[in-house]
Amino acid sequence: MSDPSGRLSGSTWDVEQLLSDALRPIEPPQQLSGRLEDTLAAVTQAAAEELSVWAEQLSESELRALRDPRNWVRPVFAVGAGGAAAGALVVLELRRRGRQQAKGGLRSLAGRVRP
Repeated sequence: MSDPSGRLSGSTWDVEQLLSDALRPIEPPQQLSGRLEDTLAAVTQAAAEELSVWAEQLSESELRALRDPRNWVRPVFAVGAGGAAAGALVVLELRRRGRQQAKGGLRSLAGRVRP
């Protein structure tokens, strides 16, 4: 199919090359991983502190009031945020270990198999 305006008549488009250039993966900066881990660790720590402060502040009447689900907002949010941040930290650590093992390649694997 030809272009009626004649703009494309003199050139050919390499669609595979264009897609390859557009979809090429970009490595994030080295500092991004460290900052992300620091932020997730801070969120996990803040959630743990929030839960401990909340638990220390409870009186006998407040403990009885916990039977009402409307009073669960604060601890549920802290557990959810801390759990999500801790889970993300685990995933990041597993990815880092996977990359380190992949860098070693077959020689590293052979060295670990041999005594």
